[in-house]
Amino acid sequence: MELFDCIIVGGGPAGLNAAVVLGSSQRKVLLFDTGQYRNRYSHGMHNYLTRDCIDPAEFIEISQKEIFKYGVQLLHKKVVNARKNEEEVFVVKDEEGTLYYSKKMLIATGLTDPLPQVEGFEEMYGKSVFHCPYCDGWEVRNKRLGVYAKNKNGFDLAISLKGWSAHVAIFTDGVKKFKPHEKEELAANDIAVITLPVLKLAGDDGMIEKIIFRDGTDYLLDALFFVNGFAQQCDLAETFDCEMSKQGKVLTNQYQQTKTRGLYVAGDADKDMHFVVVAAAEGAKAAVIINKEIQKEISKQRLANAKPV
Repeated sequence: MELFDCIIVGGGPAGLNAAVVLGSSQRKVLLFDTGQYRNRYSHGMHNYLTRDCIDPAEFIEISQKEIFKYGVQLLHKKVVNARKNEEEVFVVKDEEGTLYYSKKMLIATGLTDPLPQVEGFEEMYGKSVFHCPYCDGWEVRNKRLGVYAKNKNGFDLAISLKGWSAHVAIFTDGVKKFKPHEKEELAANDIAVITLPVLKLAGDDGMIEKIIFRDGTDYLLDALFFVNGFAQQCDLAETFDCEMSKQGKVLTNQYQQTKTRGLYVAGDADKDMHFVVVAAAEGAKAAVIINKEIQKEISKQRLANAKPV
């Protein structure tokens, strides 16, 4: 049985940075990557020094070259199941039924953003429809911006967008759910609240031009942001009965550890600040703790072996 020091599930920023740290610490690392990155629809990555506006795919390509020099093994396969056996070893199964074994495990699969079921969203997502102003606000600054928020409260997002443009409107698609103080603040910030049921987004080549309502009227826009919640990319953490927040994120301590010994979670899956640079930092932090834990275990075993029987 081949035993890895750590199996990392998820080849985004968190998983890749963890792989670099562990690989450079001379640990035996296996990284699983399906290529389903959360920001794969984005035209450019932001808020990461030296990598501002880089295409996400290019960032991944550069990062993967760095892990190979440290001997990290990369598999483009999906992990379908994981558990701990009687020897406290993690047993990971891929989509083909092959089993892999490791001392530690890091889940870095991140989140996914469900799109509203409205015509036009999928075609425009990543081009003129976005979910994060810190990621895409600069490119649409001072333009006509909108917030689509039917299933979630879009108040905070609408107020936030005023930092990028004076022209902000919020669309609730038939829902009327703002609290009195929220209505007052939206009005004070000159944010139009439009509750008409939405029919579709209209535009050309992925670029939104207007929202068309079911009554036949429309509203001109240059970009649309939305808040519709998020979901875990995979359910591996739940199979280990990890504690989850009300928002559906995995609860970890300051060292990215879960309540399952040897299991770590890093990246968007466990925190509120969903930046690439933060995910990468969490991956590095988790890797340092993993490396320290492995070294402690090796040292204790050496001490036990050195004692006379």
